[in-house]
Amino acid sequence: MKLAFAGTPEFAAVILDALVHSGHSIGAVFTRRDARAGRGNRVAESPVKQRAAAAGVEVHQPHSMRTPEAAETLAALEPDALVVAAYGFLLPAPILAIPRLGCINVHASVLPRWRGAAPVHHAILAGDRQTGISIMQMDDGLDTGPILATRTCTIAPEDTTGSLTSRLAEHGAAALIDTLRALEAGAVESRAQDETRATLAPKLSKSQAAIDWARPATEIERMVRAFDPWPVAHTYLAGADVPAFRIRRAALADGDSTTAPGTVLRCDETGLVIATGGGAVNITELQPPGARRMSIAEFVRGRRLPPGTRLDRGPR
Repeated sequence: MKLAFAGTPEFAAVILDALVHSGHSIGAVFTRRDARAGRGNRVAESPVKQRAAAAGVEVHQPHSMRTPEAAETLAALEPDALVVAAYGFLLPAPILAIPRLGCINVHASVLPRWRGAAPVHHAILAGDRQTGISIMQMDDGLDTGPILATRTCTIAPEDTTGSLTSRLAEHGAAALIDTLRALEAGAVESRAQDETRATLAPKLSKSQAAIDWARPATEIERMVRAFDPWPVAHTYLAGADVPAFRIRRAALADGDSTTAPGTVLRCDETGLVIATGGGAVNITELQPPGARRMSIAEFVRGRRLPPGTRLDRGPR
């Protein structure tokens, strides 16, 4: 099958790798423009751009897919299908109409649950025990098109967004290859999504990762996992306007319900235990400003937070 591909992050790069090795012809790859990232604020190429270059596939980086130039570029490829995975742009109707078999999206949830930009984050935040992959025929809505295939995946108690996304990428790649094979054979039956079950997974911001210690410990523990590797849960010393540290790993702990949320209950080599609005959280890995992530045992060799120290969510 003659394909084009559109995607940007590592999730999409894993799927592109599978397509490269599947025997399909990939005419070109579309990805977001190079952006500044990391501590040095250096310009970085997307994982998809790097993989495409390594495979010798032509790369296009339009500032939008809504321009005549983007449509002309795709039309010139005469693709049977455009495969899309976490591209970062909505595709307008003129783009959707170009490929013979349409545009096929690999989405990291079992639709219609968690439509939008951050389905893995929201699944962990909500305490879902299962998620999966949807292979979807795209329309002009936000993840609203007919479903061609699904694969489910258990969310482990220790899963972070990073670990779960990696696993879903492998599931997505396998499901996509099977679906493309079935499309070629004319053996795919699509099904409409149940709009009554739809939930949204909007893009997250750094401010949402500031811990509100008045929340229950179960919610805070899920936040730590959901916001790893980005935007990373963090907290402030009471009254401070810069974060005290990022929280990299935490677990539920026993806590006194009469203690004010955000109060340090214990700080030693075994953990930094903080009271919450319901129970307590034991922080076992953290990252001070300008430093690497470290275990709590490493942290307390240079600094301890005495019991009674107050933490809060920082400037409003």
